[in-house]
Amino acid sequence: MLLKTFGWSFAITVVGLALAGVLWGWQGLAIVGILSVLEISLSFDNAVINAGVLRKMNAFWQKIFLTVGILIAVFGMRLVFPVVVVAITAKLGPIEAVKLALNDKPHYQELVTSAHPAIAAFGGMFLLMIFLDFIFEERDYKWLSWIEKPMAKMGKLDMLSVIIALVALLVSAMTVATNVAHGGGDKTATVLLAGVAGLITYLVVGGISGYFEGKLEEDEEDEDGEEATAAAATPVAKGAGSALGLAGKAAFFLFLYLEVIDASFSFDGVIGAFAITNDIFMMALGLGIGAMYIRSLTVFLVRKGTLDDYVYLEHGAHYAIGALAVILLISIKYEIPEVVTGLIGVALIGLSFASSVIRNRREGKPGDTSGAKPEVASGV
Repeated sequence: MLLKTFGWSFAITVVGLALAGVLWGWQGLAIVGILSVLEISLSFDNAVINAGVLRKMNAFWQKIFLTVGILIAVFGMRLVFPVVVVAITAKLGPIEAVKLALNDKPHYQELVTSAHPAIAAFGGMFLLMIFLDFIFEERDYKWLSWIEKPMAKMGKLDMLSVIIALVALLVSAMTVATNVAHGGGDKTATVLLAGVAGLITYLVVGGISGYFEGKLEEDEEDEDGEEATAAAATPVAKGAGSALGLAGKAAFFLFLYLEVIDASFSFDGVIGAFAITNDIFMMALGLGIGAMYIRSLTVFLVRKGTLDDYVYLEHGAHYAIGALAVILLISIKYEIPEVVTGLIGVALIGLSFASSVIRNRREGKPGDTSGAKPEVASGV
């Protein structure tokens, strides 16, 4: 199971490190290895969140996530994205931006870094919405019940998460966006525009995927009713075909949703990588290896049913997302070391895992939630 899930990650690691050694020597090999570890440490919570979405997909879309998805993650976000940012920021054509990345690496790094306020505002708002929608939703299991119970009651107010996110964006634009650490100057308008774009992206992609997912569930319920009451097989077959089509649409938009989540998580990793190297190919290789492990870990969590066995793990990951969103918004003005971001995420997930283990032992069924009461309220 472990080798089957992580086999490609292991193979790509060996090939990637060997390629780094051949192209750039021992120093390049070390840099690529460090970047891989950086990506894994910063994105472990990403794997947990992805698993919560991916388990709703069938095996075909899980394979798409591991193949097409990893190509988007590695080449799109870790290689193409920084070049596109430079092209837009410096008002250059794509070819000129690539030449700049290859021939004038210090200036290229400066341009990418100067675009950090917009990147952080977009990613911060998208991730903040994920956290807020999670914390405001009524759930059977509550980890930090003293927080989650009142938040669930407040969540009955329509559009509360959007209102809070917009308030956070306004506060960021009016405070941390002035005299920013990355590029200097007043970035208020830039932060506002990028933040609103992040919010709109979340609402559009999340809304469409939620719509098709809801339609799929309705059709499945209708199909079950037909199977129980209809004598003829034709209506059932028709319903099954309809559900299958809706499943494809729902899975497609969930896939897009996953890719946007991955992009939001990768922003801090891409920016942080410039503290280690400004070579775009070293960066893409190192971060790409790390991204592959995150993909494999996501599938592993789904196939093992880890989120069902350890019910607070998803809570910890969402709290880590909330922390990352706040860090991204603060980082518009203040430099925050990547190690801080990584440690906060790992700590929250570790605590939620420990709480899940304690809960399972208390229930007398370690790693099994089948006998748990739905009204279980708290773990910490």
